[in-house]
Amino acid sequence: MLLNPLLEELGTYPFQRLTDARRRIEAQGASLVDLGVGEPREPVPELIRNALIAAVEGEPVCPYPLSAGLPELREAIAGWVQRRFGVYLDPGVEVLPTLGSKEAIYHLAPVLIGARSGRDAIAVTTPGYPVPERGARFAGADVVEVPLDPGSGWLPAIETIDEATWRRLAVLWVNTPNNPTGAVAPAAFLDELAERCRRHGVVLASDEAYSEIWLEGDAPPSALQSGDPTNVLAFHSLSKRSSMPGYRSGFVAGDPLLIAAMKQMRPNLGVTPQTFVQRASIAAWGDERHVDEARERYRAKRDVLVPALVSAGLEPAGGPGGFFLWCRVPGGGDAEALAERLLERGVVVAPGTFFGKAGAGHVRIALVPDLGDIRRAALFFDSLAA
Repeated sequence: MLLNPLLEELGTYPFQRLTDARRRIEAQGASLVDLGVGEPREPVPELIRNALIAAVEGEPVCPYPLSAGLPELREAIAGWVQRRFGVYLDPGVEVLPTLGSKEAIYHLAPVLIGARSGRDAIAVTTPGYPVPERGARFAGADVVEVPLDPGSGWLPAIETIDEATWRRLAVLWVNTPNNPTGAVAPAAFLDELAERCRRHGVVLASDEAYSEIWLEGDAPPSALQSGDPTNVLAFHSLSKRSSMPGYRSGFVAGDPLLIAAMKQMRPNLGVTPQTFVQRASIAAWGDERHVDEARERYRAKRDVLVPALVSAGLEPAGGPGGFFLWCRVPGGGDAEALAERLLERGVVVAPGTFFGKAGAGHVRIALVPDLGDIRRAALFFDSLAA
């Protein structure tokens, strides 16, 4: 059987390797504290679960969902964007519900890359979330890596993109708050970047899945606040904001021409969330109390764990966004070897190289276990320092 050679070239998705390793250790009877995979483990808020139950009971016949999503959900999303970012969106043409943000991120490349599209490259930041790169490569695009600069607080080093490359780019991806570093791009940076992308005819695609999780400082801004939606798309998710990863619900918003193009493709894919999930999502976007409470729990877990990490020689080196701690390995050592040693002793962390070679010398620690497990992990790291 002939398979796409990219499948072998890309190998197993990094976090599947982490899951497989964790299961291997657990099969030996060990009890693990998993600080590796960034999957929220907070309970889904009751108002969201109740909305889902009511939607299922109210829909005895379950038709295919509309590919553009429920009008009521688009309106709820637009209302949330206006309250959160002060930006008015037309729910009919500037908002598209998605199956979480991951699938929409993956599927942007084939909307813009083709034999006659005139652009053949997509820029991604590194270290970074692997899906934009994988979507680009499966669409046949060349991938341009834009390094994150530790000296600027892990912002993308846009100056590394030369003029010839700008002319080839279809998309420039940014991720703020950033996974894995936690860096938050300032509004002025996003404004200037959006304008530069418009000048070059490039789409600025901003992955903002962690916008509602920040551990200190002001709320992160959005690329939607740049004033002109032309060539700008922002991707959001309820997975992190509302602890709903299994519901698979998010949205993309911005340039109406780009939203129309994505709408045109989506009937071919069958990736619209189920109607009952969309109705639960309306409840989620309409409530902020559960988001505030979850954010405080992440901060409490951070406050317990950071001193123990520091005592063990791990140096927090990232920004305040997301529920991750981006830590430098002592002496810039081998992060994968450290992760393996920690796994054998019952603690799972993600090596920085899971996010590209530029992540070497770092580990990402996810504050997703409950506070009891975070305390167990803190005791373990304290013991390393003893």
